[in-house]
Amino acid sequence: MDQVILEDVLEQLRSALEANDLATASTIIEELRPADQADLFWELDEDEQTALLPELNPADAADILEELYDEDVVELAEQLPLDKLIQIVNEMEPDEAADLLDDLEPEQAQAVLAQLESAIEVKSLAHYEDDTAGGLMTSAYIPLWRRITAQQAIDTIRAWRPDEETIYYLFVTDALKRLVGVVNLRQLIVADPATPITEIMETDVVYVYTDTDQEECADLMQRYDLLALPVVDEHKTLLGIITVDDLVDVIQSEAGEDIQRMGGAEPLDRGYLDTSILVITRKRIGWLLLLFITATLTGLVMDSFQDELAAAVALSIFIPMLIGTGGNAGSQTTATIIHAMAIGDVDWKDAWYVWLHEMRIGVVLGLGMALVAFGLAVFWTQDYRLALTVATSIAGIVLWATGAGSLLPLTAARVGIDPTVVSGPVMSTLVDATGLFIYFTIARLILGL
Repeated sequence: MDQVILEDVLEQLRSALEANDLATASTIIEELRPADQADLFWELDEDEQTALLPELNPADAADILEELYDEDVVELAEQLPLDKLIQIVNEMEPDEAADLLDDLEPEQAQAVLAQLESAIEVKSLAHYEDDTAGGLMTSAYIPLWRRITAQQAIDTIRAWRPDEETIYYLFVTDALKRLVGVVNLRQLIVADPATPITEIMETDVVYVYTDTDQEECADLMQRYDLLALPVVDEHKTLLGIITVDDLVDVIQSEAGEDIQRMGGAEPLDRGYLDTSILVITRKRIGWLLLLFITATLTGLVMDSFQDELAAAVALSIFIPMLIGTGGNAGSQTTATIIHAMAIGDVDWKDAWYVWLHEMRIGVVLGLGMALVAFGLAVFWTQDYRLALTVATSIAGIVLWATGAGSLLPLTAARVGIDPTVVSGPVMSTLVDATGLFIYFTIARLILGL
């Protein structure tokens, strides 16, 4: 829906709520698509959300909760009457219901679970970690037995009346419920009704285990253009499927976390404006303090070369340019390598080739920057020896930054640290200190300080 129209609808919704006309407010929400419902609901004050949610159709309320941040969903759920909460959870997808119950207080979760229509399915999903295939999968699917025909498969689908998101692929199992193949709906429709499923199914099925990390699941679905990914146990028993809408959520979540970590902050668990100042401060201050402490290395380097600075004050003119360029070159490199790692282009075994590749790039970049730096230094100081010092330094700093930036993400991943953490501020801080050391050492050699 157009943003302008949504804003008009939001005004109508707020007017109804201000007049305490919950019936009209509910009608306004229920006439929208789920994504638009969630957007408008998100714009309401907490008191308005708490008052409106119980008045909505349980199916619409379930759609809205599935679109919100987990922390907000829990806060709303805790304020709902038990009978209303049960109605809403009954309308949720099993995997979404399991995630919600896992976040509620144990007593409340048990009370809801005891009266759910799909309690067994939800309970079977609840014990998996949220960021694994088991936590992402849904049990809202129907397996096809390998002994049936195409016509029998279609009859089974008709009797099941599936949701649109789970009908693209149909997975085939044997008598022990082990995954043996996959068939898509088009294949079933065009096949002769009497054709056995085993003659039209694909036996080379891409699948994951319940403990597979969600990023790996997303990578597989992207690489092979899958709309659904089966999840199995160690015996290859089919337990559930991950659908493409879950993939989109994973990609958005992981990208958001990486962007925040690249800035030197821990990811937020909810919307920015809905996160308190104290929580945001806590998320940022750890890395900020660490970077502050490590930045003292820059001061120590300058202190150890204060005689050189005193002898050639003009050296200080070029310090911001040199360390800034080195930090930028290193950050460019880490960003490139992190992206290559994310899409599976490189990993630890490629470290030597990655370093060699970036060193060659560093040579070309360094020489280009050195030519520009030499011209600027001559223009500013008319001192050719100082200009040569600056040019040589920037070439060395860029070369060092690209080499270090190529290995830092790979090394971090190797020791179990998120590679995004080493980019940006960490890279800049490292290059600041080492860049100054390179600069003053070269100045000492060329200028004879």
